[in-house]
Amino acid sequence: MVDAPFELAGRGLAVEAWLPETDPTGAIVVAHGMGEHARRYRRLAEALTGAGWAVYAPDHRGHGRTAGSLDALGDLGPEGWDGLVEDLARLVDEVAVRHPGLALVLYGHSMGSFAAQQYVLDHSDRLAGLVLTGTTAVDQIAAALDPTQPADLSVFNAAFEPARTEADWLSRDETEVDRYLADPYCGFGLDGPATAALAAAAPRLGDQDAIDGVREGLPIHLVSGTDDPLAFGGAFVEMVAERYRHAGADVSVVLYEGARHEVVNETNRDEITAELLAWLDRLR
Repeated sequence: MVDAPFELAGRGLAVEAWLPETDPTGAIVVAHGMGEHARRYRRLAEALTGAGWAVYAPDHRGHGRTAGSLDALGDLGPEGWDGLVEDLARLVDEVAVRHPGLALVLYGHSMGSFAAQQYVLDHSDRLAGLVLTGTTAVDQIAAALDPTQPADLSVFNAAFEPARTEADWLSRDETEVDRYLADPYCGFGLDGPATAALAAAAPRLGDQDAIDGVREGLPIHLVSGTDDPLAFGGAFVEMVAERYRHAGADVSVVLYEGARHEVVNETNRDEITAELLAWLDRLR
């Protein structure tokens, strides 16, 4: 695997780029979740590049190297949530230019999957496929957000109390949880204005008329754990899937029993990654 990070011109967006040793046969953009960063997906990138995919993963605004400092974490800036989604759109366009003619897939995890859900409402024609992990029906959970307060990720740990740590909800793998907790660029929520902007965008993500504009036949793959708090036992994942099916998309859902929020960091991650690679292979 070849590391080739860059900054997206005009956006100030730090991007991790991981390329296969030989010419790629497809390209995938990975949008990470809230309170983390792109470099946490290096292990997944090793599997993807080993299968011939060129992988591009931005640090969203207010996250990782794009934020620039620990003090700026969670602040999406004056363009807010819509600016984050526009960053993603510009990066997808850049990747398409770099790899003309190749299948281009968008992979969104958690908050990144929310951004991907918004992106696909307007740009589904640009994608060969869409993968959503750790996702949910955003319009349903937005009702629980207080738009005057920063997002608090610790609420997702309630189902696992008494818990070993405040981040047990992420994975059954204690090593992965401890690595997350030790990372100064992990564990924060969006600030108040950014949370309010996400909440304001959420209703459109559940608007069936808007979703029906998604390209008919678009392959969409949803992967979640039954013990992911955002999945509500899988019910909210299936809700998202049904909305896309109504639009005529080619939708598949895989729910892993007992798995938590970060499926690619779970104890059965090898199984999960192998299934993902098999699904992706059909797109090339």
